[in-house]
Amino acid sequence: MSGQDIRITGPAGDFSAYLATPASGKGPGIVVLQEIFGVNQVMRDRCDALAEQGFVALCPDLFWRIEPGVDITDKTKEEWDKAFSLMQAFNPETGVEDIAATITHLRGMDACTGKVGAMGYCLGGLLAYLTATRTDSDASVGYYGVSISDRLDEAKNITKPLMLHIAGKDQFVPPEAQSAMHAGLDDHPQVTLYDYPEDDHAFARPEGEHYNEKSAALANQRTRDFLKTHLG
Repeated sequence: MSGQDIRITGPAGDFSAYLATPASGKGPGIVVLQEIFGVNQVMRDRCDALAEQGFVALCPDLFWRIEPGVDITDKTKEEWDKAFSLMQAFNPETGVEDIAATITHLRGMDACTGKVGAMGYCLGGLLAYLTATRTDSDASVGYYGVSISDRLDEAKNITKPLMLHIAGKDQFVPPEAQSAMHAGLDDHPQVTLYDYPEDDHAFARPEGEHYNEKSAALANQRTRDFLKTHLG
């Protein structure tokens, strides 16, 4: 497995992305969608882990229109303040355009089988949902996505499998928003929701404040099985 930074051409310009390729040199593609901390070590590690599982993983710099190359952690107040300011400045509409360009780029790579999915966390969880509603991703997974309940009218556009992991005690997704997600998505034939009732936001972020190894392992296994099923 090897990791490297590459460039992708999108509708509004070029941006960077971290690419991890499996040792076999070929596999299904996964677009990894960042949290609010940019393409940082957590995201690179996630790509590397996916490559070890046989996927070609590509994590685009979705903050490039605001500030290219954001790479911060969740360890200091200054970094949190910056992360929230970036999230407030971020436009999901143009973000999805960059994701679509990333999917197209990945699908065209020699290392990719042609099947491409997406998975994201936090802000990336919302973007995984929007990737399912607005792009030709073959399968999408969102972990504790924010503000999905505000966009449930788009669920009718989902034509490929989508899995969402919901943290029951998510400080950024209140119970009424979680209830709305279930009401709007439970009956959708392409959507699977999993609840983690005792977990807070970012329970699957290693070394994060709310990391729960047991819940993370369960969610990650469900994700692996889902992606293997739908991407081959």
